[in-house]
Amino acid sequence: MNVEVLSHKNLESLLNMVMKIWPDCNRQEEHKYYLNAIDSKKEIVFLAEVSGQHIAFAHATLRTDYVEGTSTRPVAYLEGIYVEPDHRRQNVAVLLMKKVEKWGLAMGCSELGSDVEINNMQSESLHKKVGFKEANRVICFAKKLGADG
Repeated sequence: MNVEVLSHKNLESLLNMVMKIWPDCNRQEEHKYYLNAIDSKKEIVFLAEVSGQHIAFAHATLRTDYVEGTSTRPVAYLEGIYVEPDHRRQNVAVLLMKKVEKWGLAMGCSELGSDVEINNMQSESLHKKVGFKEANRVICFAKKLGADG
């Protein structure tokens, strides 16, 4: 397995996986976002490749705002991680997480943050496996404002 950083060469492969993990996203908006991420100094995307196929990615950013459970700034933050179903349970995500951790350290971070949807047990299990400790559980609310709100 090879791990590479996001580039123009592997952008389409990344977008295919992004649309699997977040199917409600707009592909054109994601394309624009990740195109800008290629040259960003505050974020990185690692892609795992096997036999010429990209099978997984991990996206991390630097956050300077408050991150739940942390006390330092900046914080490396795992924005998303995905492994194709046929390649799960083979430590691909663990390998990508180690790359994210090394990147965070190189960026001057001493903490790594992340979040998981409350019903995503697979992701919760992965986070615990790689050493994350649960910081909090929240339920988010939203309300439309106006006459019908």
